Amino acid sequence: MKLGAFSVSLSVKDLTISKAFYENLGFSVFAGQIEKNYLIMKNEDSLIGLFQGLFENNILTFNPGWDTNANKLEVFDDVRTIQKQLKNNNIKLETEADELTTGSASFVVMDPDGNAILIDQHV
Repeated sequence: MKLGAFSVSLSVKDLTISKAFYENLGFSVFAGQIEKNYLIMKNEDSLIGLFQGLFENNILTFNPGWDTNANKLEVFDDVRTIQKQLKNNNIKLETEADELTTGSASFVVMDPDGNAILIDQHV
């Protein structure tokens, strides 16, 4: 199963303070806009999403079809294929992608400890 680029999506209290903190750890802004309450920070192949007021808890995020530079991969497992495989393995999904569509879609699954995992395809 190819899940694509991995990032941690953090729910932050103050985006400006969090941005400065992660810049001190060597991260730089890769994408997003402070005006839209989110930034994607990058340090080499490590990605951290900073989100202010957009969701309550931290989320593990995978992006099928993207590498760590948000470049489209030629070969990847479609989000709906991943979803079907998890369902076949009796993994409960919190939300589901519409299996009748193509292209961008997402679903959420919770790990045994209640951590949300977002499988979010943008291609």
